[in-house]
Amino acid sequence: MAVEKVKAFFEDTGLKVIELPESSATVQLAAEALGTEPDEIAKTLSFLIDDQPILIVMAGLGRVDNHKYKETFHKKAAMIPPDKVEEYIGHAPGGVCPFAVNPGVRVYLDESLKRHEVVYPAAGSSNSAVKMTIAELEKYSGFEDWVDVTKALE
Repeated sequence: MAVEKVKAFFEDTGLKVIELPESSATVQLAAEALGTEPDEIAKTLSFLIDDQPILIVMAGLGRVDNHKYKETFHKKAAMIPPDKVEEYIGHAPGGVCPFAVNPGVRVYLDESLKRHEVVYPAAGSSNSAVKMTIAELEKYSGFEDWVDVTKALE
């Protein structure tokens, strides 16, 4: 199970996977379950670029700006079909996170995360999360770069 891989990943870090009695599969459900604001949920979206999977972690209220995405990645945004996410990433939809992913998955962090000191990414299942600082997210996500691919909040 993916949550067990994520727990093992964090075993010696001091960070703990929070397992919830209710679903945290969406930003709203996660915010309610964790007692935090929806924008503090670090959602992880999965895309394909030339058949190579990438993850973009963004603030919970972030929405992909297709123009910014294409300027950054030189391709039109193409999300991985839900029935293929686990195969490509190693985590099923609702639990996708940038930790303990399949080899070759590239991770990017979106600038929208910098609005927060602490965020809550999923932890491999639809009822788990990890509370971490942005510096910890940088350290443990294995990210390649910061990107700006979200629309401005209105």
